[in-house]
Amino acid sequence: MTRLILIVLLLSATTSPTVATELRSGLDKKAMDPTVRVQDNPFLHMNGNWLKHTPIPADKSNYGSFSYLEDEAQLAIKEICEQAAAEDHPQGSIEQQIGDFYTSYMDEATIEKNGIESLRGELEAIEKVKNHDDLIELFGHFNKIGVETPFGFFVDQDDKDSTRYLAALIQSGTTLPDREYYLEESEENIAARDALVKYVNTMFELSDLSLEGDEGDKILELETALAELHWTRTELRDAHKRYNKHTIAELVELSPSLPWTTFFDAANVQGVEELNVCTPSFYKELDALIVETPLEVWKDYLRFHLLDAFASALPAPYVDAQFELYGKQLAGTPELEPRWKRAVDAISGKRGFGVLGDAAGQLYVKKYFPHRAKERMDELVGNLMLAYEQSIDDLEWMTPVTKQRAKEKLAKITTKIGHTNKWRDYSALVVKPDDLLGNYLRSAVVEHNRMIDKLGKPVDKEEWFMTPQTVNAYYNPGQNEIVFPAAILQPPFFDVDAHDAVNYGGIGAIIGHEISHAFDDQGSKYDGDGNLNNWWTDEDRAAFHKLTSKLVEQFNNYSPLPNKNVNGELTLGENIADLSGMSIAYKAYNLFLDGKEAPIIDGWTGDQRFFLGWSQSWQRKYRDAELLKRLLVDPHSPSMCRSNGPMSNFAPFYEAFDVKLGDEQYRQPEDRIRIW
Repeated sequence: MTRLILIVLLLSATTSPTVATELRSGLDKKAMDPTVRVQDNPFLHMNGNWLKHTPIPADKSNYGSFSYLEDEAQLAIKEICEQAAAEDHPQGSIEQQIGDFYTSYMDEATIEKNGIESLRGELEAIEKVKNHDDLIELFGHFNKIGVETPFGFFVDQDDKDSTRYLAALIQSGTTLPDREYYLEESEENIAARDALVKYVNTMFELSDLSLEGDEGDKILELETALAELHWTRTELRDAHKRYNKHTIAELVELSPSLPWTTFFDAANVQGVEELNVCTPSFYKELDALIVETPLEVWKDYLRFHLLDAFASALPAPYVDAQFELYGKQLAGTPELEPRWKRAVDAISGKRGFGVLGDAAGQLYVKKYFPHRAKERMDELVGNLMLAYEQSIDDLEWMTPVTKQRAKEKLAKITTKIGHTNKWRDYSALVVKPDDLLGNYLRSAVVEHNRMIDKLGKPVDKEEWFMTPQTVNAYYNPGQNEIVFPAAILQPPFFDVDAHDAVNYGGIGAIIGHEISHAFDDQGSKYDGDGNLNNWWTDEDRAAFHKLTSKLVEQFNNYSPLPNKNVNGELTLGENIADLSGMSIAYKAYNLFLDGKEAPIIDGWTGDQRFFLGWSQSWQRKYRDAELLKRLLVDPHSPSMCRSNGPMSNFAPFYEAFDVKLGDEQYRQPEDRIRIW
């Protein structure tokens, strides 16, 4: 499986825990709802008043603690973009590229004038498709310019040899967020399918491509057939099932009607002798679907996906049509974001690298990130690592031999904090101030070539997979590393003026969460060197599965919407990390106290502030359509479940608030789950 107060002095040594006069709790008392007992629902107790009185902004599908930081990071990048656009910079400098891209995005008059002219060559290429070889060749070319087709090609680390890169194929080709939108006959899914048909037809009409007016129905039918071949998201989580190395000869045998050499040549992929076919059954069955589907349907399919891929760079009617589907229908968002926000996200990459994410990141770090923050994070990470090691020693369900291997893996985890030391190179990218669509096309090719260039080279262990302005964190099993971008290292996750109880309940638990991913149901399949390699005994794996099955059952019973439950299998990895991260952060907090008693601040003990800080960090509300989508596609549980589920399993929470039988949060001791 994705947060202000711009960065000032964020992370520094805190006052001794025995001194209370200059400390504050770090809790937002105005957000709390005292009418809800913490013993019944700690999430609503901590956040209930905020939930009642804070509307979701009209241009958002959800809103919460991560959103505040995302908004401020967005404002920071806006300032960087506007300054770059207002000044003259040497051609090819990152300031020139950022400034000219921002200018091209904000220049609506030129966008309206240019229309879809930059796509005419691509549309002509589609028109020239005469047979299935031509079709697959175009799949390869579209892969190069960032247009989705059923062939999901990428390059990643080899899961069984972490020193090298491996080409890979995975199922792809649908527009709606998940296969269930096509296959389940609920009212919401039928409405989503109708909206897709309307969107397709609108895009064809706007481009004067519609001949018969039923293109939307045909594309829905084709994408439904693709969805039927797709693995479920739960199946896709299984690292072993996803690893299916094939030679090119074996790939041809799997899908003999598909001209793979033609595809790779068109995608500019040379010398591939083997690759990982993540979803082999999809490509086996796709072979017949491609041949049986009329070429004219495939051509309409490609026309639509081309327009969809670049809609944000086209005139306003295209943007509005795209928002009707993705924003209003699928996320419940009433209003389109202001243009400057969309420009910033295009440059910066809200959930990825965008066009110039690392370039913007360089300027962001210079202006907003104090490097001394790393020192404080190192201390926090050190306490979390020590707490995890002690926790492994205390496990009753794990055998000594596997405990030793777990500690060996823990010792090999590396930590990255703040930002990369090896920024992405954008020197190959030409950015023009009056050619937004061309800028997107050129960027797609540069990023594709960046990916392809990895083949045959050793794995770059300095590479980051998030920009520093991203409000998030991650664990990378292939490199056995935990990564914390600069933008998350601030309140409400870390508050320099608060006693460390809330900090350990916030950023400490996030650190613990990411460490725990090394030992969740999938991360635990990788060894300390990042290889998919079973280091467990059969006895330990069985005991682990027994515990995690209980966690699946617990989360399956949560219903964030009427008759819509959390998928405990899909969210298992994140639920393990939440439970373990919180419990390890609590242990690390006690290491920080070093036997001293935490002060009482605003009437709360240190332990109470830790748990309330944990709940405060999950503050979030959703529109129903967005929450419904997340229940289908998001490996994270909704925020209330993430807050309350772990605490209901944790004895120190019971002790901190005197939780007893009859309280809603109470679980019998034998039902409380401890994994790590």
